[in-house]
Amino acid sequence: MSDSRGGAAARAGAAATGFDPVVFDLDGTVVDTVELIVESFRHATRAVLGRTLPDDVILAGVGRPLMVQMRGLSASHAQELFDTYREYNHRRHDELVKGYDGMAGLLEGLRAAGKRLGIVTSKSADTTRMAFRAVDLEEHFDVVVTAGDTDEHKPSPTPLRLCLERLGAVPEGSLYVGDSPVDVEAGRAAGMATAAVAWGVFGREALLAAGPDFWVEEPGELLDLCLRGDGRRATGASGDDRSGSGP
Repeated sequence: MSDSRGGAAARAGAAATGFDPVVFDLDGTVVDTVELIVESFRHATRAVLGRTLPDDVILAGVGRPLMVQMRGLSASHAQELFDTYREYNHRRHDELVKGYDGMAGLLEGLRAAGKRLGIVTSKSADTTRMAFRAVDLEEHFDVVVTAGDTDEHKPSPTPLRLCLERLGAVPEGSLYVGDSPVDVEAGRAAGMATAAVAWGVFGREALLAAGPDFWVEEPGELLDLCLRGDGRRATGASGDDRSGSGP
Protein backbone atom coordinates (compact mmCIF):
# COMPACT_ATOMS: atom_id res chain seq x y z
CA MET A 1 0.00 0.00 0.00
CA SER A 2 1.39 3.39 -0.95
CA ASP A 3 1.45 6.30 1.46
CA SER A 4 -1.27 8.18 -0.39
CA ARG A 5 -3.64 5.20 -0.54
CA GLY A 6 -2.88 4.35 3.08
CA GLY A 7 -3.70 7.84 4.25
CA ALA A 8 -6.93 7.88 2.27
CA ALA A 9 -7.98 4.51 3.66
CA ALA A 10 -7.22 5.54 7.22
CA ARG A 11 -9.40 8.64 6.85
CA ALA A 12 -12.40 6.69 5.58
CA GLY A 13 -15.42 7.09 7.85
CA ALA A 14 -13.80 9.77 9.99
CA ALA A 15 -16.74 12.16 9.54
CA ALA A 16 -19.07 9.90 11.50
CA THR A 17 -16.88 8.41 14.21
CA GLY A 18 -13.59 10.30 14.34
CA PHE A 19 -10.49 8.19 14.84
CA ASP A 20 -9.73 5.13 16.94
CA PRO A 21 -7.11 4.41 18.09
CA VAL A 22 -5.28 7.70 18.53
CA VAL A 23 -1.50 7.32 18.83
CA PHE A 24 0.73 10.17 19.98
CA ASP A 25 4.37 11.08 19.83
CA LEU A 26 5.62 12.14 23.28
CA ASP A 27 8.21 14.96 23.19
CA GLY A 28 6.74 18.20 21.93
CA THR A 29 3.33 16.58 21.48
CA VAL A 30 2.05 15.28 24.82
CA VAL A 31 4.82 16.63 27.05
CA ASP A 32 6.49 20.04 26.66
CA THR A 33 10.16 19.10 26.51
CA VAL A 34 11.07 21.66 23.86
CA GLU A 35 13.13 23.93 26.10
CA LEU A 36 14.89 20.93 27.65
CA ILE A 37 15.78 19.47 24.24
CA VAL A 38 17.07 22.78 22.88
CA GLU A 39 19.16 23.55 25.95
CA SER A 40 20.55 20.01 26.10
CA PHE A 41 21.68 20.14 22.48
CA ARG A 42 23.22 23.57 22.90
CA HIS A 43 25.15 22.44 25.98
CA ALA A 44 26.38 19.20 24.39
CA THR A 45 27.58 20.77 21.16
CA ARG A 46 29.34 23.63 22.94
CA ALA A 47 30.99 21.31 25.45
CA VAL A 48 32.08 18.62 22.99
CA LEU A 49 32.54 20.40 19.66
CA GLY A 50 33.64 23.73 21.10
CA ARG A 51 31.27 25.78 19.00
CA THR A 52 27.67 26.89 18.87
CA LEU A 53 25.66 25.40 16.03
CA PRO A 54 22.47 26.99 14.69
CA ASP A 55 19.29 25.64 16.24
CA ASP A 56 17.99 24.47 12.88
CA VAL A 57 21.09 22.26 12.56
CA ILE A 58 21.05 20.75 16.04
CA LEU A 59 17.29 20.16 15.98
CA ALA A 60 17.02 18.81 12.44
CA GLY A 61 16.96 15.18 13.57
CA VAL A 62 14.50 15.54 16.45
CA GLY A 63 12.07 12.62 16.36
CA ARG A 64 14.78 10.05 15.72
CA PRO A 65 16.71 8.16 18.45
CA LEU A 66 19.27 10.35 20.20
CA MET A 67 22.35 8.45 19.03
CA VAL A 68 21.20 8.76 15.41
CA GLN A 69 20.93 12.52 15.90
CA MET A 70 24.41 12.73 17.43
CA ARG A 71 25.97 10.77 14.58
CA GLY A 72 24.44 13.29 12.23
CA LEU A 73 26.13 16.11 14.11
CA SER A 74 29.55 14.42 14.40
CA ALA A 75 30.24 10.78 13.65
CA SER A 76 33.60 10.90 15.43
CA HIS A 77 32.18 12.52 18.60
CA ALA A 78 28.76 10.87 18.67
CA GLN A 79 29.22 8.92 21.90
CA GLU A 80 30.65 11.92 23.76
CA LEU A 81 27.82 14.11 22.49
CA PHE A 82 25.32 11.48 23.56
CA ASP A 83 26.77 11.13 27.05
CA THR A 84 27.09 14.89 27.57
CA TYR A 85 23.54 15.51 26.36
CA ARG A 86 22.12 12.81 28.62
CA GLU A 87 23.94 14.02 31.72
CA TYR A 88 22.72 17.59 31.23
CA ASN A 89 19.24 16.49 30.17
CA HIS A 90 18.73 14.31 33.24
CA ARG A 91 20.15 16.93 35.58
CA ARG A 92 17.76 19.65 34.41
CA HIS A 93 14.83 17.42 33.43
CA ASP A 94 12.33 18.15 36.18
CA GLU A 95 13.22 21.85 36.13
CA LEU A 96 12.44 22.33 32.43
CA VAL A 97 9.78 19.75 31.55
CA LYS A 98 6.15 20.86 31.82
CA GLY A 99 2.72 19.97 30.59
CA TYR A 100 0.77 21.59 27.78
CA ASP A 101 -2.37 23.54 28.60
CA GLY A 102 -5.37 21.47 27.59
CA MET A 103 -3.52 18.17 27.16
CA ALA A 104 -4.91 16.48 30.28
CA GLY A 105 -8.43 17.51 29.28
CA LEU A 106 -7.91 16.20 25.76
CA LEU A 107 -6.75 12.79 26.99
CA GLU A 108 -9.55 12.60 29.56
CA GLY A 109 -12.09 13.40 26.83
CA LEU A 110 -10.73 10.73 24.53
CA ARG A 111 -10.75 8.13 27.29
CA ALA A 112 -14.31 9.07 28.25
CA ALA A 113 -15.33 8.48 24.63
CA GLY A 114 -13.79 4.99 24.72
CA LYS A 115 -10.89 5.73 22.39
CA ARG A 116 -7.82 3.51 22.57
CA LEU A 117 -4.69 5.59 23.13
CA GLY A 118 -1.04 4.85 22.49
CA ILE A 119 2.39 6.47 22.57
CA VAL A 120 5.16 5.87 20.04
CA THR A 121 8.35 7.70 20.93
CA SER A 122 12.01 7.54 19.96
CA LYS A 123 12.94 8.18 23.58
CA SER A 124 14.45 5.43 25.69
CA ALA A 125 12.28 3.69 28.26
CA ASP A 126 13.98 5.41 31.20
CA THR A 127 13.59 8.94 29.84
CA THR A 128 9.98 8.16 28.88
CA ARG A 129 9.30 7.21 32.50
CA MET A 130 10.96 10.44 33.64
CA ALA A 131 8.71 12.49 31.35
CA PHE A 132 5.57 10.76 32.57
CA ARG A 133 6.58 11.25 36.20
CA ALA A 134 6.95 14.99 35.50
CA VAL A 135 3.47 15.42 34.01
CA ASP A 136 1.50 12.44 35.42
CA LEU A 137 -0.28 11.47 32.19
CA GLU A 138 0.80 7.85 31.68
CA GLU A 139 -2.43 6.41 33.06
CA HIS A 140 -4.31 7.59 29.98
CA PHE A 141 -2.36 5.37 27.57
CA ASP A 142 -3.06 1.71 26.85
CA VAL A 143 0.26 1.08 25.05
CA VAL A 144 3.63 2.84 25.16
CA VAL A 145 6.28 1.94 22.57
CA THR A 146 9.80 3.30 23.18
CA ALA A 147 13.06 3.09 21.24
CA GLY A 148 14.07 -0.20 22.84
CA ASP A 149 10.96 -2.02 21.63
CA THR A 150 11.97 -2.14 17.96
CA ASP A 151 15.13 -2.41 15.88
CA GLU A 152 13.83 0.14 13.38
CA HIS A 153 12.70 3.61 14.39
CA LYS A 154 10.75 6.52 12.94
CA PRO A 155 10.45 7.39 10.09
CA SER A 156 10.14 3.61 9.67
CA PRO A 157 6.55 2.52 10.32
CA THR A 158 7.75 -0.43 12.44
CA PRO A 159 7.15 1.08 15.91
CA LEU A 160 3.73 2.36 14.88
CA ARG A 161 2.76 -1.04 13.54
CA LEU A 162 3.87 -2.60 16.82
CA CYS A 163 1.72 -0.13 18.75
CA LEU A 164 -1.31 -0.90 16.60
CA GLU A 165 -0.73 -4.63 17.04
CA ARG A 166 -0.60 -4.25 20.83
CA LEU A 167 -3.77 -2.16 20.71
CA GLY A 168 -5.52 -4.80 18.63
CA ALA A 169 -6.04 -2.25 15.87
CA VAL A 170 -5.43 -1.77 12.16
CA PRO A 171 -4.16 1.36 10.34
CA GLU A 172 -7.53 2.16 8.79
CA GLY A 173 -9.40 4.59 11.01
CA SER A 174 -6.37 5.27 13.23
CA LEU A 175 -4.52 8.55 13.70
CA TYR A 176 -0.91 9.39 14.56
CA VAL A 177 -0.31 12.79 16.17
CA GLY A 178 3.15 14.36 16.26
CA ASP A 179 5.23 17.51 16.09
CA SER A 180 8.01 16.51 13.66
CA PRO A 181 8.31 15.65 9.96
CA VAL A 182 9.61 12.23 11.05
CA ASP A 183 6.30 11.61 12.84
CA VAL A 184 4.31 12.48 9.73
CA GLU A 185 6.50 10.28 7.54
CA ALA A 186 6.19 7.32 9.91
CA GLY A 187 2.42 7.65 10.18
CA ARG A 188 1.99 7.83 6.43
CA ALA A 189 4.25 4.82 5.93
CA ALA A 190 2.15 2.87 8.45
CA GLY A 191 -1.05 3.66 6.54
CA MET A 192 -2.43 5.86 9.31
CA ALA A 193 -3.96 9.31 9.06
CA THR A 194 -1.59 11.94 10.44
CA ALA A 195 -2.02 15.17 12.39
CA ALA A 196 0.78 17.69 12.88
CA VAL A 197 0.59 19.92 15.95
CA ALA A 198 1.66 23.55 16.18
CA TRP A 199 3.05 23.51 19.73
CA GLY A 200 6.22 21.39 19.35
CA VAL A 201 9.78 21.72 18.09
CA PHE A 202 9.14 22.26 14.37
CA GLY A 203 7.48 25.16 12.63
CA ARG A 204 4.47 25.13 10.35
CA GLU A 205 6.39 25.21 7.07
CA ALA A 206 8.55 22.17 7.85
CA LEU A 207 5.59 20.18 9.12
CA LEU A 208 3.22 20.94 6.25
CA ALA A 209 5.98 20.11 3.76
CA ALA A 210 5.97 16.56 5.19
CA GLY A 211 2.35 16.15 4.08
CA PRO A 212 0.19 15.58 7.17
CA ASP A 213 -3.53 15.05 6.68
CA PHE A 214 -4.46 17.51 9.42
CA TRP A 215 -3.00 20.62 11.03
CA VAL A 216 -3.84 21.22 14.71
CA GLU A 217 -3.31 24.56 16.45
CA GLU A 218 -4.35 23.58 20.00
CA PRO A 219 -5.43 20.47 21.95
CA GLY A 220 -9.12 21.41 21.82
CA GLU A 221 -9.05 21.13 18.03
CA LEU A 222 -7.53 17.68 18.33
CA LEU A 223 -10.43 16.51 20.50
CA ASP A 224 -12.94 17.57 17.82
CA LEU A 225 -10.87 15.81 15.17
CA CYS A 226 -10.56 12.55 17.08
CA LEU A 227 -14.19 12.40 18.19
CA ARG A 228 -15.97 13.62 15.07
CA GLY A 229 -13.41 13.77 12.28
CA ASP A 230 -13.92 17.55 12.29
CA GLY A 231 -10.49 19.03 11.65
CA ARG A 232 -8.36 21.49 9.74
CA ARG A 233 -7.12 19.69 6.64
CA ALA A 234 -3.49 20.43 5.77
CA THR A 235 -2.82 21.41 2.16
CA GLY A 236 0.95 22.00 2.09
CA ALA A 237 3.52 24.52 3.21
CA SER A 238 2.38 27.25 0.84
CA GLY A 239 -1.34 26.48 0.72
CA ASP A 240 -4.24 27.51 2.92
CA ASP A 241 -5.67 25.06 5.43
CA ARG A 242 -9.29 24.17 5.08
CA SER A 243 -11.65 22.86 7.71
CA GLY A 244 -13.71 19.82 6.98
CA SER A 245 -14.85 16.42 8.12
CA GLY A 246 -13.45 13.16 6.85
CA PRO A 247 -11.98 12.60 3.40
